[in-house]
Amino acid sequence: MEKIGLFYGTDTGNTERVADMIKNELGADHVDIYDIASAKASDFEGYTKLILGQPTWYYGERQSSWDDFWEDFCAIDFTDKTVACFGLGDQADYAEYFVDAVGMMHDVVLQNGGSPAGYWSTEGYEYDESKAATDDGEFFVGLAIDEDQQAELTEQRVKDWVAQIKEEMAL
Repeated sequence: MEKIGLFYGTDTGNTERVADMIKNELGADHVDIYDIASAKASDFEGYTKLILGQPTWYYGERQSSWDDFWEDFCAIDFTDKTVACFGLGDQADYAEYFVDAVGMMHDVVLQNGGSPAGYWSTEGYEYDESKAATDDGEFFVGLAIDEDQQAELTEQRVKDWVAQIKEEMAL
């Protein structure tokens, strides 16, 4: 299996923990993991398969390290790259912005020539709006994790999503 670049941002450690779960589920020797706080745009160049993750903060805001890196991120060429996204959010307390940051990352990937993978059913979630939801509302454009309201579902969701992206990315 070719190496996958997994880039995440975290403030509380929850997204890092989920990134580690994804890495372990894929096989640690198949994944190079980067905290976006210390990553450079050139770190993305050596991969044709990428996984990007961040939480959504407050009222639809990007995680602080992703926000600092955003201008560089928006300049990355994703042509010939398959990209899966995941994110954390709180569907009860921030129901109008649930995992918005996933949608923001996904939009940049598409605008810059990337091929998406890892769309995830919205079934089993209760939220009002999300920039990560497809127009028909049936899917998120990546894995949605809610450690505040549904922490007991995280492990199985990660396992199921990783199995899905393995197939979609031909891993």
